[in-house]
Parts: sequence; structure tokens; C-alpha cells
Amino acid sequence: MNYLVGDLQGCASALERLLAEIGFSPSRDRLYVLGDLVNRGPDSLGVLRRLRDLGDAATCVLGNHDWHLLAAAAGVRPKHRNDTLDDILDAPDREAWLDWLRHRRMAVHEHGWLMLHAGVVPQWDLATTLALAAALEQQLRDAPPREFLAAMFGNQPLRWRDSLTGDERLRFTLNTLTRIRFVAADGTLELTSKDGADAAPAGYTPWFDAPSRKTAGTPLAFGHWSTLGLVDRADLLGLDTGCVWGGKLSAARIDAGRREIVQVECDQAQRPG
Repeated sequence: MNYLVGDLQGCASALERLLAEIGFSPSRDRLYVLGDLVNRGPDSLGVLRRLRDLGDAATCVLGNHDWHLLAAAAGVRPKHRNDTLDDILDAPDREAWLDWLRHRRMAVHEHGWLMLHAGVVPQWDLATTLALAAALEQQLRDAPPREFLAAMFGNQPLRWRDSLTGDERLRFTLNTLTRIRFVAADGTLELTSKDGADAAPAGYTPWFDAPSRKTAGTPLAFGHWSTLGLVDRADLLGLDTGCVWGGKLSAARIDAGRREIVQVECDQAQRPG
């Protein structure tokens, strides 16, 4: 059985309850975690340990908080006052954990579903999304961490163009895959609003409702956007249901011919704001 899971954000106890609720067996089942494995919850290192221990039974994509951890570890981004990353940063084997993270995915297409953390711009089709994600994954694994990560953070460019190259192309890819919520029809990102879908800034729509979205025919699963709540459409799953804020941790079973949503309650680790 194949399960997609929303943002964990260091909530290791909630992950254990979810695995118990679905009766997860590494010899039989597969878990796909949609990014933001760490940060703001009480046990980020515990989450990484559990996921690594699942071996090939767990596939994880990276979210913005996972990239923030890598950048903080490299000394190119300061820690935020609400960060809960010290258990990893102070671990004697921290380099092994950082290397493990650098070898995770940015987008996965399996069982008919495109899985990523945040979303896509309307100009990207499935093949383009996977190619851009793979290029970003390769650089994250192979480039010198400090120099590469220093170049990846920033809001520019805001609009997709096929002609983007180098760090600009990689940075736009990163911002789209890990931060997008609202987008304009021409592929311009809006990276400040964290409100729900009904509060789109003027000229923007939720990325999944953008007209002429080239991935519209591809079932797509994402996390990142807790103010949406659960999104459960035939070809769209939004699974960030605010676990770290005291909401729920959500999983979706996606086996052929069967859709099942499983949720467990979460202890509140942080207050929004």
C-alpha cells in the first residue's frame, strides 16, 4: 500500500501515531513524505531517524524548512527564533544527517502521482517539472554546500522564462517547488501571502487553479500550505493540515481504485504568527 504524508516539521510522535494507525509495514508498504521533514516541532532529529530507518520504504522530498536547515548548517542563513533545529545541528553525526538530506528528492512521479512540496507554475508540464527538479537535486548533492546554498536564497527572478540559466534557473526552481502558493498566469510568483486560497492577492490565483496549467492532467500531491486545510480532489491532494500548529497529520492512500484519508491528532508545538 502506498501512502502520501503531509508536513511533519519535527513532530516525531505524530509520525509514530500515524504509522501505527495505518498499520505501516516496511516490507509491504511505501511512504512518500511531501517535504518539511524538520523544524518548529520538538523532535526533528527523531523524524529523520525514523524515516532513515524505514530505508527504501520511505521516499522524502525536501521542503523550504529542510533547505533552511541545510543553509543554516552551512552558515549562509541565520537561525530563526522559532527554529527547533539544534538537535540536528549539535549532533555529533550532524554531517551524516546533512548528507542524507542532500540526497533526498525534489519531485517524484510514481503510482501516477506527481509529488512535491509546494507546487508548480502553469508553464511547466510533468516532464519539465521533473527535469528541473533533477537538475536542482544534482547540484545540491555535488556542488560545494556553502557557495551553492548562498546562491539559492532570494526572491529573484519572480517570473518563469524558458531562457533562465545558471543560478537564476535553479533559484526559481527552488522557490517554486518549495514556496509557491499564489501565481500569475504568466508564471510570476507571489511569495509573501500565507493566507488561504480565497485570499489571493489581486492578479494571482492559487497555483493549482491557474488557467492553462500544463500539469492539470497529472494527479498532483503537495504540502506546504496549512491554511488550505485538507485538499482532496480527484487529481489533487493537499496534505499539510497544520500538525505543528496543533492540527492533524494527514496521509492519503493512493492505491489504484482506492482513495483513503487517514488523520491523527497532533500536539501543538507552535502558535501561528
